[in-house]
Amino acid sequence: MDDALFIAVHGIAGRLAGEPVPVVLDALVRQLPKAPGLDGPELRKIAEEISVGRDPSGL
Repeated sequence: MDDALFIAVHGIAGRLAGEPVPVVLDALVRQLPKAPGLDGPELRKIAEEISVGRDPSGL
């Protein structure tokens, strides 16, 4: 992931930590820049992390 993706994930994690996975997943799909390898299963993993209150961006 490049810096723009990390920053976008961090922002979504800050706003949506603890929200249901479908809510977080929808935000990720709508707001993340397109990147190779960032597909459905990977986005779902990220959404699951955010949903349980973790920030997978590492920031």
